[in-house]
Amino acid sequence: MIKVENLTKRYAGQTAIQNLNFEVGKGEIMGFLGPNGAGKSTTMRILSSFMPPTSGRASVAGFDIFEQSLQARAHLGYMPENVPLYNDMRVTEYLDYRAALKGVPHRRIAERVGDVKELCGLKEVEKKIIGALSKGYRQRVGLADALVHEPDLLILDEPTSGLDPNQIRQVRDLIKNLGKQHTILLSTHILPEVEMTCSRVIIINKGRIEACDTPENLLGRIRTASGVIVEAKVGSDNGAEELKKIPGVRDVTASVEGPWEIFAVRVEADTDVREEIFRLASTRRWTLRELSQRKATLEDVFVEITHPDAV
Repeated sequence: MIKVENLTKRYAGQTAIQNLNFEVGKGEIMGFLGPNGAGKSTTMRILSSFMPPTSGRASVAGFDIFEQSLQARAHLGYMPENVPLYNDMRVTEYLDYRAALKGVPHRRIAERVGDVKELCGLKEVEKKIIGALSKGYRQRVGLADALVHEPDLLILDEPTSGLDPNQIRQVRDLIKNLGKQHTILLSTHILPEVEMTCSRVIIINKGRIEACDTPENLLGRIRTASGVIVEAKVGSDNGAEELKKIPGVRDVTASVEGPWEIFAVRVEADTDVREEIFRLASTRRWTLRELSQRKATLEDVFVEITHPDAV
């Protein structure tokens, strides 16, 4: 559905992305991750024909996004991070207008607009002025706009930006449902969303692709070990310093919850220090409430790839 070859974008004195190569197959939900300034939004804008690259090629549904821009755009819906909406229009009025602009046949506009309002949960606000809507509903209007012409591909740039936890869950469930009928390229900073939603992940850093694989395979390649969580009453001891003395422990961060101290222990790869921690607690007469292993997450992979000195 998407094919990118040696895609490069340079601004005056700065390279935003360099020699990107990747493919997204039909029906995939692909996560697109990276730190701020890594080149995610630049790549998405290029794929959506909003800006040209400096060099390289890209195609959507087999159409070159530069030489066959109109045909490529007919197959994709793009939702930018900050959705540009007409605040003085009503929801239905705006979606009718956008459907006409995107070439939906006049006889089908009412049907398509009704479908996307239902799909995106907009029926209860369909007559409201967009400027009076909450951030969550404005995001839904932007998603409905991206869907109204029945595209094969959705490019979503931070679709849950600025939403509260309930709204994030609703949008995540909506994206999962959309993934049954659409190919999706999804950029987000909320990594648990990616683990729950995406079949593959691209990690971009400083304009270059550092990894492209399934979340499971990325977790399998991670060099850092899973950590250990320790909750204990340690009396007058400096618990973090005592834990750092255990061979294999790389770092310890501590927090307090009432009389209990909670230690997040980072250890060397393929190292299990729980027995040593238990012996230390027994020797120092600590009261243990929890001693458990924390499995590595996609966040650990992300940090290791983009900030290797931090792990």
